[in-house]
Amino acid sequence: MREMIDFGQNWRFCEEPIPAYKPTSKGPLYTGAKTVRMLHGPASVRYDETYGGQRWIPVTVPHDYIIAQTPDVRNNNTLGYFDYHDAWYRKHFRVEEALRGKRLTLLFEAAATHAEVYLNGCLLARNFCGYTSFEVDLTDFVIYGAENLLAVKIIAAEHEGWWYEGAGLVRPVWLTVTDPVAVDLWGVWANPIRMDDGTWILSVETTIRNDTDADVRAHVIHTLIDPSGREIAALTGDTAVGFRDKCVLTLTVPVEDPVLWDIGAGNLYTVRTTVTAKEYTDTVRTRTGFRTFRFDPNAGFFLNGHPVKLKGVCCHQDDGLTGRAMPKRVHAHRTRLLMEMGANAYRAAHYPTAAYTMDALDEQGMLCLNETRWFSSSPEGLMQLEMLIRRDRSRPSVVLWSLGNEEPLHDDDRGVRIFRTMAALVRKLDPTRPITTAVSVNPAHAPVMDVCDVIGVNYRPDSWDALHAKYPTKGFVVTECAAMGTTRGWLHDDCPARGYFAAYDHKTNTFGDPREDTWRWIAERPWCAGGFQWAGIEHRGETDWPRLCSQSGALDLFLQKKDAFYQNLSHWSDTPMVHIVGHWNLAGREGETVTVRVYTNCPEVRLLQDGAQIGRAQIAYPGHAEFRVTYRPGSLRAEGYIGDECTAADVRETTGKPAALKWIPDDTDNPMPGDVLRLTCVCVDTMGREVPDAEVFVRVIADGGRIVGTGSDVADHTPVTCPDRRMYAGRVAAAVQPDGSGTLTVYAHADGLTPAAIRL
Repeated sequence: MREMIDFGQNWRFCEEPIPAYKPTSKGPLYTGAKTVRMLHGPASVRYDETYGGQRWIPVTVPHDYIIAQTPDVRNNNTLGYFDYHDAWYRKHFRVEEALRGKRLTLLFEAAATHAEVYLNGCLLARNFCGYTSFEVDLTDFVIYGAENLLAVKIIAAEHEGWWYEGAGLVRPVWLTVTDPVAVDLWGVWANPIRMDDGTWILSVETTIRNDTDADVRAHVIHTLIDPSGREIAALTGDTAVGFRDKCVLTLTVPVEDPVLWDIGAGNLYTVRTTVTAKEYTDTVRTRTGFRTFRFDPNAGFFLNGHPVKLKGVCCHQDDGLTGRAMPKRVHAHRTRLLMEMGANAYRAAHYPTAAYTMDALDEQGMLCLNETRWFSSSPEGLMQLEMLIRRDRSRPSVVLWSLGNEEPLHDDDRGVRIFRTMAALVRKLDPTRPITTAVSVNPAHAPVMDVCDVIGVNYRPDSWDALHAKYPTKGFVVTECAAMGTTRGWLHDDCPARGYFAAYDHKTNTFGDPREDTWRWIAERPWCAGGFQWAGIEHRGETDWPRLCSQSGALDLFLQKKDAFYQNLSHWSDTPMVHIVGHWNLAGREGETVTVRVYTNCPEVRLLQDGAQIGRAQIAYPGHAEFRVTYRPGSLRAEGYIGDECTAADVRETTGKPAALKWIPDDTDNPMPGDVLRLTCVCVDTMGREVPDAEVFVRVIADGGRIVGTGSDVADHTPVTCPDRRMYAGRVAAAVQPDGSGTLTVYAHADGLTPAAIRL
């Protein structure tokens, strides 16, 4: 039977330079030119970690060894001002004699940036992309009944992107043990199909591998389990599998009135697949969902027969507190926040995102534009593309494949040839979904548009109408747009010296347009399926000193909601809402006339100061209101009206001075082993009101766990691993990992304030 083991524990790590072994005679070259090639150095079983003065430390995978650095202006700005350098991981593990005859593989979900994998001195794999998963077969190289050495060299000095990339074993590593006849990696494709008469069938394609030296006859049983856990259908079949070969078996079964997967309704079915051959048995589970979708060239996007505007965001896999090594809970929490903002679609930019993010999209009901890293039809590029398609083709969230992003070759005949070759592979593996690529170079005339199923364009709204007229039979989606910088809590003009942008929506670069204008253009064009805003969440890199991150996210680097979050909500939600931009703690500006901006989806807004009406404004969707107000301490109240009815309101009050600290947990679910919990520390005054401009110095302490990271200001150069943090704009985020002792207590202290404690 299959066993999948988390291989994240008990690694040893060294990021200090290790001199290469340079022999001066034939002997070492001769002996090192054999299968066991690493007789010296960290990949050798004879290597002494105390030799040479390097420091080897215990770590747990996923692990990003770049994020703990102090940013340095001498390093590359787009990579986050960090020093990227090579490093080594080592892990000793025992393989019992009882496993002889089994197949043993390692699945590296990602190793950044490039990696070499050695087992007992034997080179087993090289991987040249820090965003794709790869499998390493250990079966022929393990030593049974003894200890084995796994060594991974990370080559991080080479880069793939213009964003923070992190370095290390940045996603989980899994050891999988199966019989030699088993389902291949991502070998079950569960494909629900709605027939023309409205009935449904489930097609299940299974790739079975036979690693024995004899032909076998495999018996396959698929059991379909509905979202409530009931077994509702079964498929059975037999197939021959040649020795040391693979075969594909496809079976179908009708499914009556399935519960549909939909936005916000992640109704997932499970296909339990069991393969038996002689004495061998394997069982895997694959999740899928029943839904229909289509891109209509005249009417946009339809899901389950209903028109849906894609209210999308682009996101990197990057957490402000943990870097590329994002804990599972963070993937789910990010998705919840984006959906709370009204987003219904996620662009995995610009590479295959983590499986945990894809799981969250499936489970929570969020659509996905899934993108490969390299626009390349080389063997390496096609292998990476195949990994993405095979891993994610059963997922109901995925509705569009993207083969590239902003490639100069899109405007070249070479790009057409590359796209055709890549698209042919996708259509062989998954003919059910359309294919696009995100074009920014000369989009109205780029020849690659001729061969796309769906027109995808980044920015350039001046080209949209021309593209639709040129390709009237193709769907159209804005694959990237907006990208306007705003800084949480900054209520002054843009200030490059501090690294801040004004908190309200305004133009901050030459290639994008404000959110409001962009969404108006998308909303006014029924043939436009929707758009993907850059970005849902701030990410490190793509920045200018002293700021450490892009500021175009609607959530900040530490997952705090910015005013842009509520602006998006005003565009994307039908529930009446009102949001006053910023706060009303403007000490030193008494008597000054200030602009108060209000985001709302209501057609009329009324603003009151200290209970007296300042004014009313009519608003055409999507829009906002602006009022000129003389500042004095007190209160503001904005009311949204539909007709004569006040349907929503928002209030800002001038608070007192900070008096106490308070913890707000991101979620209250009990942590699982290895979980990282996120909390936010806020200041409150004597009345318990959050003080939005507090800048106290907070010291975080964890009993029963460790502080993984803290963060607040996007221009704070203190390493995230430091437990002490100057608060910016009233909030400090913290990530804490329980030590398994049973109770975790997190404290926050600041001089002169009542401390906070939370027990989990």
